[in-house]
Amino acid sequence: MNMAIITGLQDRLACHDWSSVGAALDEHGYAILPHVLTAAECRDLAALYVREDAFRAHIHMNRHGFGRGEYRYFSYPLPDLIAELRARLYAPLAVVANRWNERMGIDTRYPATLEAFLRKCHTQGQTRPTPLLLQYGEGDFNCLHQDLYGELAFPLQMAFLLSEPEQDFTGGEFVLTEQRPRMQSRVEVVPLRQGDAVVLAVHQRPVRGSRGDYRVNMRHGVSTVRSGQRHTLGIIFHDAR
Repeated sequence: MNMAIITGLQDRLACHDWSSVGAALDEHGYAILPHVLTAAECRDLAALYVREDAFRAHIHMNRHGFGRGEYRYFSYPLPDLIAELRARLYAPLAVVANRWNERMGIDTRYPATLEAFLRKCHTQGQTRPTPLLLQYGEGDFNCLHQDLYGELAFPLQMAFLLSEPEQDFTGGEFVLTEQRPRMQSRVEVVPLRQGDAVVLAVHQRPVRGSRGDYRVNMRHGVSTVRSGQRHTLGIIFHDAR
């Protein structure tokens, strides 16, 4: 493990106001964390895509009706930087996740550490790692979806843009939709630069109404890439069956 890289990452994560992140998640269902990764880290992560030994599965989206483009799920052990991101980001997000479940009347509570949460996943047969690298070329897109891989799902996940918009690619905007009961869907286009991260709801989130909290359904995807190549790192905290 490169301790200089890990220390730099820790310092960058410490700069973020997690109370503000939680407030943005409550208000919008997502929050942007700027400059989490350096340009060099982004390039190094994107370069992993060609390493067959780093991954457990290779998915071509058009074969499954998911869109166009492809992605690869990492195998265990995860690369050091990804493992560090996953562990360090889980802890503050678990506070939000527990608050959300309380508001939505869901009994499940999440432990304070990723290690403890993954033990719960593994006892339920969810043992396959879910962090992934996505690669899009011209004409590729990702249909609206939810990343649910088993009965146990952590309600928040993250995506890190590894390419620079208008330089490495055009188009390819990160898109979120929110379906409220008896209302038409609301759409958000999330503006990201290289190294930025977005934390978002996996499935549902609570919204305050005149009669208390109610649940809304969230989906996310990527619009069509018009030119170039776009890479994204996805960090999902629950493992898959």
